[in-house]
Amino acid sequence: MITASAVSTLEQILSRYEPVIGLEVHGQLLTRSKMFCGCSADYIGSPPNSNTCPVCLGLPGVLPVMNRVAVEYTVRTALALNCEIPEHSKFDRKNYFYPDLPKGYQISQWDMPLSRNGHLSFTVDGEEVRCGITRVHLEEDTGTLQHAGDILQQARSSVVDLNRAGVPLMEIVGEPDLRSAEQAREYLVRLRQILVYIGVNDGNLEQGSFRCDANISLRRRGETELGVKVEVKNMNSFRAVQRALDFEIVRQGRLLDQGQPIAQETRGWVEAKGATISQRSKEYAHDYRYFPEPDLPPLQIGVDFVERVRAGLPELPQQLMERLQRDHGLSAYDAAIICAEREDARAFEELVAAGVPAKTAANWLMGEVARLSRESRTPLQRSGLGVAGLAALVKLVEGGSISGSTAKELLEELYLPGGDPAAVVRDRGLAQVSDQAELERLVDAVIAENPAAVADFRGGKEQALQRLVGGGMKATRGRADARAVTGLLRDRLAR
Repeated sequence: MITASAVSTLEQILSRYEPVIGLEVHGQLLTRSKMFCGCSADYIGSPPNSNTCPVCLGLPGVLPVMNRVAVEYTVRTALALNCEIPEHSKFDRKNYFYPDLPKGYQISQWDMPLSRNGHLSFTVDGEEVRCGITRVHLEEDTGTLQHAGDILQQARSSVVDLNRAGVPLMEIVGEPDLRSAEQAREYLVRLRQILVYIGVNDGNLEQGSFRCDANISLRRRGETELGVKVEVKNMNSFRAVQRALDFEIVRQGRLLDQGQPIAQETRGWVEAKGATISQRSKEYAHDYRYFPEPDLPPLQIGVDFVERVRAGLPELPQQLMERLQRDHGLSAYDAAIICAEREDARAFEELVAAGVPAKTAANWLMGEVARLSRESRTPLQRSGLGVAGLAALVKLVEGGSISGSTAKELLEELYLPGGDPAAVVRDRGLAQVSDQAELERLVDAVIAENPAAVADFRGGKEQALQRLVGGGMKATRGRADARAVTGLLRDRLAR
């Protein structure tokens, strides 16, 4: 939790210094096999080091074979981010030594990536932000290390798992166009949304299939020269990115105020401490000794291939939001919430197609359905009730068969196990009480049993009417038509 004093310190530093932030995002591609071999790219849950072969282990004498689908997915992403696709591209060896890098180098791309010169636009606090995309390139992922011990001190032991080594990995390098932690967070939210919409990445931050490194420096307000850049790693949530960048703004600002230099280094975010810690000095590009990968031929990206990929792009989030506002009359806020996840947008359109009014569909998806989906970790489409079941339930309310409160109770009951809402209503006698004579008898009984509330209402206390309506709903266990009860009560009490 950020304290009031911490917020005050951050605001004071931001009044003197301007943050310059650029993000490097890595996204694992949803291919069946790894980047340069036939091993499965679905490594989650596999026993350690079982999802490997001589190619991804980097054994002598093996040769890589490029994954064509990974190239297509990278071009698809680049086009969605308004990038240029050059005709020629190639792979390079990026040399560095780390326990989870079995070959001692990573096959990546350096001076001739698959794309360059794109941008991503979004809005933060009413301000339009346009962040340049330097490049979207393709490489292979590393293995993973697991440490025993205190990360803040020294690990007692470390083990390596190479199941992830060789999984196709796309790197999206952003320009240093972001000027606050809030802008960085929104950039990531929008970028993740696009990758999930176009079907190239699952957007899972916790498992690391979508992850981010942030580069941040400070400069005096009004200056144009860039400060010394610090890279921050180990952030596995949007909240962590924002907190880590705010922490760095304060840390660097205090050092500059004291006249101390900023070290160009890589720092890691420690969630438990709410702080970054120094990990190592930051490498420069020449430290990696890039050179063309000799075992892979250069790529020639034909115009026909690019246009075929472009034609296969689905509707992007911004386009979908604008269409829902135009075609269904949703507000910009409602459209943004509904389109945050592609599954929710599909559910909305299926509900409308089933005859549910657009605003009603949006309210259910943003309210009770969102709560149950979050609590059960099960989206509507994978629940027992499903979209069709929700449509049937909502139409019972719209048709006056059941009350809204009864519908909410049934939604909670049927969400995971499923069932036919109409059959449950019929079998349990849950149909809404709407018979005029029965409602009149109910209202007369409520008035007789609540003389104090009646007196209050007749004395000008409008809220007393809700107590009376509540009494009627309680007497019928929520089955009475609340609007009809309210109207009858007003009529009776006005006499």
